[in-house]
Amino acid sequence: MAEEFSPADLNRAVIEEFRANAGRVGGMFEGADLLLLTTTGARTGRRRTTPLAYMDDGDRVLVFGSNAGAPADPAWLSNVLADSRVTVEIGAGDGVETYEATAMPLHGPERDRLYALQSDRVPAYAEYQRMTSRTIPVVALHRAGSDRSLAMGDQLVRIHAGLRHDLEVLRAQVETYLGGRDTADGHGDDGGAAGGEAGAARPAPDLAVRLRTHCLAFCDALGAHHDGEETRGFPPLERRYPDLAPVLDRLRREHVEVTRLKDALRALIDDLESADPARVRAELDRVTAGLEAHYAYEEEQLTAALNAMSAADWAGPAART
Repeated sequence: MAEEFSPADLNRAVIEEFRANAGRVGGMFEGADLLLLTTTGARTGRRRTTPLAYMDDGDRVLVFGSNAGAPADPAWLSNVLADSRVTVEIGAGDGVETYEATAMPLHGPERDRLYALQSDRVPAYAEYQRMTSRTIPVVALHRAGSDRSLAMGDQLVRIHAGLRHDLEVLRAQVETYLGGRDTADGHGDDGGAAGGEAGAARPAPDLAVRLRTHCLAFCDALGAHHDGEETRGFPPLERRYPDLAPVLDRLRREHVEVTRLKDALRALIDDLESADPARVRAELDRVTAGLEAHYAYEEEQLTAALNAMSAADWAGPAART
């Protein structure tokens, strides 16, 4: 009987071959632009190394959360949302160069342009996007010490922009689902019988599944972001700026409320087939307003302070002695 290998076994083999052969590997990755990205586990705090395809982009490199077109984002993405400080290993001539970096997710036209460029270079990435209804993330890796790597306030704004975008997409999908339900149940836009004609199609069952998958991905990303702030973001910020203590205390309390909003959102999506559309829309408005107020306050209070933090500030008191 052929020996079976788990994904973890295969990753481990690729990592060992990469490090032993100056960043070159064979098999399915032969000839590919490959790097090793080491992140800190969002829940465990353990260091995790993942082989990833990359694309050079000036003074930074880009990696892509394709997860081979799977419905959910890869685990490493949640890790960088919780702690953007990462380690990169990349082939450099006859050896492997290792450096510290800051991971910054990209959004909007910049993300779209760069993902299209990668799809042109490696057509498999166009197929990955066709295989999934989620927008495959693009993450820029900036070397530690560069101006962009230390602009953690800008990173906070980028993360919030991504979370806002993901919630907008989720809301649009919910509206599509509810619109299909209204039509099938005889509640068309004109309020007449046209929406209830015999044979009117109900929303496709897989749409409900995709909604739950997207909701779970959004909630996990939001939770990872706040876990990272609580454990690795706020403590050094509080050491550097003691006067921010009341702001950080308020944000910690808001994180508790955001957890309630997140749980309410998941319960809402889980019960979407039978829920009253008016209640669904009102609850989505409440969740969106609560999250927006939290994002706006945090950005107003912390962006400038985060951008002023130095590498030594993040490293802690030991780094300054």
